[in-house]
Amino acid sequence: MELFRTIEISEPQFENSCLRYITVKSRHLKGRGDICVFVPPFLETVKDCPLIILLHGVYGSSWSWTLNGGVHITALEMMQQKKIPPAVIAMPSDGLWGDGSGYIPHDGLDFEKWIAEDVPAAVQKCIPSVRTSSRLFIGGLSMGGFGALKIGTRYAGQFSAVAAHSSLTHLAQMELFVEEEVNGLLQKEAKDNSVFLTIMKHKHQLPFIRFDCGLLDTLLDENRLLHHQLLEAGIPHEYEEREGGHEWPYWQKHIRDSLLFFSKYF
Repeated sequence: MELFRTIEISEPQFENSCLRYITVKSRHLKGRGDICVFVPPFLETVKDCPLIILLHGVYGSSWSWTLNGGVHITALEMMQQKKIPPAVIAMPSDGLWGDGSGYIPHDGLDFEKWIAEDVPAAVQKCIPSVRTSSRLFIGGLSMGGFGALKIGTRYAGQFSAVAAHSSLTHLAQMELFVEEEVNGLLQKEAKDNSVFLTIMKHKHQLPFIRFDCGLLDTLLDENRLLHHQLLEAGIPHEYEEREGGHEWPYWQKHIRDSLLFFSKYF
């Protein structure tokens, strides 16, 4: 049985800026999901090309990392300068539920499995250089940072490393950003709402972890707390604080740090 009932992919003759667009019908979304994919132009000799999945924050969609963050421009520049090896970057929508799905299962939909299972499978089916043996990485900002840290940890056997910028560290923090009732998003198990508790549950098999936060960020205290909790628990990780707030100029600049971090494990 095919994983996707339908797959639509953009025509190469109309693509530009090394961006490809994929829409699949997902059983986990019970509908269609969109993925924007950065495919660098020099993959002919690359086998098992690494795949990086980048998750957007609230209010956004599959275009956010490119048209708000310019990540495809940054990544291509870094590859051309030999700062990082070639990699494909997949930027899916979160499922487009409310102001943000949280990348968790709720309301009969599984936004977590959409990311962890469907997105890699769709890219592997549509991009020949990405195979089931390719190394996988996951990162994100804000709500997407929360999703990346949780999914990357829960699926540690699948993802080699995880990186997050300005991340929510607990699902309850969604109330700072969304109009939907957050209690409807909270999971039954407390550990499923918390990045730290999720990491502790899977502490015997973890990906490499990196996260950062701006000194003017709304979530700075929460990120500092997560850092100290991980230190006290003896969980290896990288954490940095930089100038900036919860805003695109910060993420545009520091996505470079995540790409460099990932490239150490290609």
